Amino acid sequence: MVQNKDIIKAGKEAGFEDVGFTTAEPFKEHAVFLSKMEKEYKWANDVGLDLQNGIDPKIFLREAKTVIVLMENYFRKSYPQSMERHFGRCYLDDDRVTKDGLYLRIKQFRTFLRDNGIDSKVPFNLPHRVAAARAGMGRFGKNCLFYSNKVARSGSWTLPIAVVVDKEFTPGEPTIGINCPDWCRNTCIAACPTRALKGNGRIDPRKCISYLTYFGEGMTPKELREPMGMYIYGCDRCQDVCPRNLPWLEKDLPLNEKVIAKAEDFDLPLLLHMDKDYFNTKIWPHMFYMSDKELWRWKMNVARVMGNTLDPLYITDLVRAFNENLDERVKGMAVWAIGHIGGEEGFSALKKISTGAAGLVKEELEAAMEAAASI
Repeated sequence: MVQNKDIIKAGKEAGFEDVGFTTAEPFKEHAVFLSKMEKEYKWANDVGLDLQNGIDPKIFLREAKTVIVLMENYFRKSYPQSMERHFGRCYLDDDRVTKDGLYLRIKQFRTFLRDNGIDSKVPFNLPHRVAAARAGMGRFGKNCLFYSNKVARSGSWTLPIAVVVDKEFTPGEPTIGINCPDWCRNTCIAACPTRALKGNGRIDPRKCISYLTYFGEGMTPKELREPMGMYIYGCDRCQDVCPRNLPWLEKDLPLNEKVIAKAEDFDLPLLLHMDKDYFNTKIWPHMFYMSDKELWRWKMNVARVMGNTLDPLYITDLVRAFNENLDERVKGMAVWAIGHIGGEEGFSALKKISTGAAGLVKEELEAAMEAAASI
């Protein structure tokens, strides 16, 4: 008969650094949380996440008795600085489309279960981090992220994976709650540029830079463009400043060869000028929250980042983007970026492209010319 120790061994053989167990009872407290935050998480249902429907493991597996949690460290290897500064680390080696890494290890673990007569499901909308806490594998931080007891030197560079099974195993002792040290003084909250973090484990996801980069509505509001800084897709700001993550950040990690191999494809000018074919073959397989129908959002994000570099070398690319794009959100952000870089070169470029501007683009041009002239 398969016991907890056998499951733990199989999980570690598949490359997971910690394995925990909790019951398959509904996550009632999480259901209450989602009900209270219905307005803030409406977007999740709009994009098909259906979080409320992930509360009860028995929805996915009628005979569910246990939730096994596999703890993945997605930051085992270091990433090129050119990628880290613009993309959240959890997306840099994401194989949910390519299925050439984590997917294979989960498959290996589930094969072990199947070979031992255990049926399993891995629901995408189950509250995986809450399951990990209920399994006693760690606690949450004030930044709402999960901090492992045993992985990444007790850091938050973790991805808990909840596997629902039809066999009963001895559950761990729950560790639901926040355990940030008092001396931290809310570092993550103070460092959040868009004020998405509200304290005591609360967040308005609609203000989070990650959300804004791939789900935000329309053109990025002016007051958020500079605070969003250099991030094109995702954000690690609250993790980078967290004192609890410093031990792992200090570690001398080997380089991630897969990410190095694709880093050149994510060069800023290439992203700004990419067509659908380039996007679908080079970018989407790795960062897929936006389809080619939202290519405008990628280009808008890149234009904003170019502006925030304050580097006049990008003005030529931004002018080209203005001229070759029909979408006013891309044109408007290119104009903002040029104005934000400013100076004589920026003002001159804006003056040349000002003819015939109308609507949103005209408004952005007028504001950008004023900004450029003042720098």
